[in-house]
Amino acid sequence: MCPGVESDKPGICPKCGMALERNPAWKPKAKTIYTCPMHPDVRQDHPGTCPKCGMALDPMTVTESEEADDQAELRDMTRRFKLSALLTLPVFVTAMAHLVPALSHAEWANGTVARWMQLILATPVVLWAGWPFFERAWISLRHRSMNMFTLIALGVGSAYAFSLAAMLTPGLFPESLEDMHGRLPLYFEAAAVIIVLVLLGQVLELRARARTGSAIQELLGLQPKTARLVTPEGDVDVALDAVQAGQRLRVRPGEKIPVDGVVIEGSSQVDESMLTGEPDPVEKTAGAGVTGGTLNQRGSLLVQAKKVGADTMLAQIVQLVGEAQRSRAPIQALADKVAAWFVPAVLVAAAVTFALWLWLGPQPSLAYAIANAVAVLIIACPCALGLATPMSVMVGIGRGAKMGVLIRQAEAIEKLAALNMLAVDKTGTLTLGKPEVTEVLLAPQRHLDIDAALRLAAALERHSEHPLAYAVVQAAEKKKLALPEVPDFQSAPAAGVSGRVDGQTVVVGKVDFLREQGVENLGVLEALATPHQGEGKSAIFLAVDRQAAAVIVVSDPIKPTTPEALAQLRALGISVVMLTGDNERTAKRIANTLGIERFHAGVTPQEKHMFISSMKRPGAVVGMAGDGINDAPALAEADVGIAMGTGTDIAMETAPVTLVRGDLRGIVHAIQLGRAMMRNIRQNLAFAFLYNALGIPVAAGLLYPSLGVLLSPMIAGAAMSLSSVSVIANALRLRRFQS
Repeated sequence: MCPGVESDKPGICPKCGMALERNPAWKPKAKTIYTCPMHPDVRQDHPGTCPKCGMALDPMTVTESEEADDQAELRDMTRRFKLSALLTLPVFVTAMAHLVPALSHAEWANGTVARWMQLILATPVVLWAGWPFFERAWISLRHRSMNMFTLIALGVGSAYAFSLAAMLTPGLFPESLEDMHGRLPLYFEAAAVIIVLVLLGQVLELRARARTGSAIQELLGLQPKTARLVTPEGDVDVALDAVQAGQRLRVRPGEKIPVDGVVIEGSSQVDESMLTGEPDPVEKTAGAGVTGGTLNQRGSLLVQAKKVGADTMLAQIVQLVGEAQRSRAPIQALADKVAAWFVPAVLVAAAVTFALWLWLGPQPSLAYAIANAVAVLIIACPCALGLATPMSVMVGIGRGAKMGVLIRQAEAIEKLAALNMLAVDKTGTLTLGKPEVTEVLLAPQRHLDIDAALRLAAALERHSEHPLAYAVVQAAEKKKLALPEVPDFQSAPAAGVSGRVDGQTVVVGKVDFLREQGVENLGVLEALATPHQGEGKSAIFLAVDRQAAAVIVVSDPIKPTTPEALAQLRALGISVVMLTGDNERTAKRIANTLGIERFHAGVTPQEKHMFISSMKRPGAVVGMAGDGINDAPALAEADVGIAMGTGTDIAMETAPVTLVRGDLRGIVHAIQLGRAMMRNIRQNLAFAFLYNALGIPVAAGLLYPSLGVLLSPMIAGAAMSLSSVSVIANALRLRRFQS
């Protein structure tokens, strides 16, 4: 192990000649997996194109170091487009010169030299610039999954092959095809211009897809490249990848905090607007948690790293956004079903067009038959249809990430748009989720003081992750009470905990839980708790050796934004139900304060799950918003689970939607964004269907008998590219979405 020298296999150091030793901190770089935005089942370990639809594969994980590699296809397509456009321009000018009266008889535009020039210049355009399209078409045929590139290859290939044969072997064609000058018609300009237009469409599409990833790149840009590691020899700047959990880092004023951790020394104001959206900085002192990517403003902080690399909140947000952008909305199945029969139907339509023009068309009928059949193949390319849903999903999810709404699954978009019933947890969802102990009420005739009661309760509660339990532990720590070990610790989810403390049997939790444990004289504690519960506070009951001992009163204020959020939800037509494990009196007070008509109190995680199941009836789309482990079953059961970003990791892993700021107004943003995305998808699909429905008959020559209108292959290629550009432009409007 020589400093500055890294190798993934044993060997000799090139600097000093010593044998290399294994560095325990070094981890090999994971191989990037590439997948298709439209077909997530397609995966490979190198860039390429999808064998089913021909789209460029996207990396499943994105890092800034890989960003340049991800642009390789865009650079390649741009180079092909520019060179082919230069070569095609003279081909187009000479081929179209006959339409200008002054040039219709010019030798330079109509002579043999001009025709050979068209062949020479069009050949590299078709065979080099257009080669990726022929490759994709061949792959689609091998996988029996015809797509838009199948139609492009057939259209361009037939136009070029006919023109090449007309130039090299004119004797194979009947004289009826020749014009007044005795020359066969050429379609080099159509083949070349179609390639140029398709390349233009590809460049625009790749640029747009790169822009949809800007949300991820902006998030990655929040992360500093290095960290200042505190060592016995002094502070050392190290690469962020080298930081390990448990190490101490120094963050100076004006620097970004490199990883998730806890402040162990110093105080400062930290800008956390990237997570909360709030401009006001947050005071950070010893013991406070900090998040990687947030900005330290004033003081110097000594931070102990807790989560590094892929475990940090910022990395998880990036991963969530990336996974969601690659997921598929169920409405995409409609486009897939259409595409499955659309390409074969187009081939049949092209064959029928060719046959009818050859049989019924004017002379030269073969030329008309080829031109119109090729036009049908080109204009029918279903690229607009294929882009309609993925583009809206990618852009909308990227926009949601910037708004603090993380959507992990595209399926959740449709559910959010149709949501009409919402169940919400109380603690941490409607309330701040930062409860504090306000009073400790002792049962009469108990030889126990307040500190002793708090010490016994906290000894048990520190093994629990419930917010109320955390409040008890914090209250004990503020009083600097020594917490003993707890053998025989047992926990009943959403009910209470029990164990042996200092040789005594201690039970802490809800009154019903204590009753089940055989605790006596609970009526005394209930009488003490009732007035406080009527004020919307929570009560934790304590028993020692099966005797009622104390009530710990905990207050958790309602979030300031909750009333506004609930009013906005009602305005959207959402019916709100509160589900809480707290007692009836506390729940009723909170519900009355917030104007929530329906609520269920004292429910267990299993009962929350059952309530959600009972709400899911025909016509009802049910959402569940929560932040705790006890909410996870209900979050999973709901049509769409919404986790508070300030809650537990389990809740966020279970729910397809996470609100980074832990603010109920985020649900309003999520619903409005979902509705906007679904409108956008429907607009794109309607445009794509309408375009193909109108374009194919016109290209086949439906208007020729009455209006004498024909659509040349070149114009068909332009229309096809413009349809894709229109879909992309419509999807990009979501970048400007405001709730």
